[in-house]
Amino acid sequence: MIRSLTGKVTAVMDDSLTLEVRGVGYLVGATTKATKYLVDEELTLHTHLAVRETAMNLYGFTTITELELFELLLLVPKIGPKSALQIMNQASPTLLIESIGKNDPQQLHKLSGIGKKTCENLVQYLKTKIDGFGFDLKEESSKLPDQKTDAIDALVSLGYDLSSARDVISDLDDTLSTNELVTKALKQM
Repeated sequence: MIRSLTGKVTAVMDDSLTLEVRGVGYLVGATTKATKYLVDEELTLHTHLAVRETAMNLYGFTTITELELFELLLLVPKIGPKSALQIMNQASPTLLIESIGKNDPQQLHKLSGIGKKTCENLVQYLKTKIDGFGFDLKEESSKLPDQKTDAIDALVSLGYDLSSARDVISDLDDTLSTNELVTKALKQM
């Protein structure tokens, strides 16, 4: 099994990249929407090799945590590697761990492309499994104040993706109103 690759990025596509390792170009499914990769960048990816009857596909992640979450998602019935990669593109590892830890599928449902039933199944199925992976649910699951949650919802309704909105809003002052948070976040995005 190929567990990691180190090489130079030669191409970046919508949901994959080509990593050249000693003259061989590997097509690797990656979170290109969630992580910005640069052509000619030297990169190490932690990989998962999905073997199917008709194909062998590599999926790569910059951190071990992302790889572990991806492999956890594959344990959920009806979620294959492509669906798991789409979820990883939409939700940060912190958001996934937080949603599972809080048993809150609604937080994941706000992501585009992830249905309500899928989110419920994902959270319910992984709730018992995530404990064995050593993720610190208490540290990851810091509750945001209501005005920050409302500001994130407002940014999502304006067309911004949830993980970017959450990252920007989380860094802002807790004492600001929802309107002030949205205004400051729009200036930063």
